[in-house]
Amino acid sequence: MKNNLVVLVVCLFCQIVIGQNGSRKPLHGQVKNDFLAIESGYVMNINANVRTFIGSGGLFDIMARPKDTLLFSGLAFQSKKIVLTEKNCAEVLFVAKLDLVNNQLKEVVVHKELKVKSLQGGSQGIVDMQFEDDKLSSPENKAMLSDQTIKYGTDFVRIFKDVKKLLSKKEEVKEEEITDIAFVEYAKDNFTKDFYNKTLGLKDDEIELFLMYCSNDASSRQYLEPEEKFQLMDFMINKNKEFKKAASVKK
Repeated sequence: MKNNLVVLVVCLFCQIVIGQNGSRKPLHGQVKNDFLAIESGYVMNINANVRTFIGSGGLFDIMARPKDTLLFSGLAFQSKKIVLTEKNCAEVLFVAKLDLVNNQLKEVVVHKELKVKSLQGGSQGIVDMQFEDDKLSSPENKAMLSDQTIKYGTDFVRIFKDVKKLLSKKEEVKEEEITDIAFVEYAKDNFTKDFYNKTLGLKDDEIELFLMYCSNDASSRQYLEPEEKFQLMDFMINKNKEFKKAASVKK
């Protein structure tokens, strides 16, 4: 009787798994750029919690269905999020156009909820100032444990001003895109590389994908204030546990 119960539970579990993934089919895709062949990186289906590698010729295969969200990330190109449509899934070869990483100046789009505050008047000289320790005082408490933040991180006041110019040149900027990019850039600029490599155990080419995965969670917007760095750290540690569970299939 006990053995029969175990068999029944196993059968029910299998049916649930099959039911959740039964409608997903292999999606044959290719990532492209107009100037450079892309032959490395990751594609992650956050709905199915699976990821795969981008191989030779930019080709990849992943289980997917309409309305699934795919995250594309790699060292050579800018991360991108695509929500699949019926047409995408029906194509013999789904093609995703990706932009190369701009190492000179990234188009960082700061979300309005970041609440970047600027001083009034001719204050840019004050904003650009950086303070060092002297014999009598120190701007930081060295007795406290490190919170993994970078001492001289990105100046978000300057970014905000540059971004306003960028946005004025764009006719349409999706709110979702703004929020995703803002979170990714904020998280990269406010935590050291050791935090991602050693604390979270991520490879260099996985960091961007992980941050895009985090940004897809709406609760990530709650921790974008300087006084919430520890909460953001705890949030990313918990999201990393989910991220690590994602099945990775080599081509």
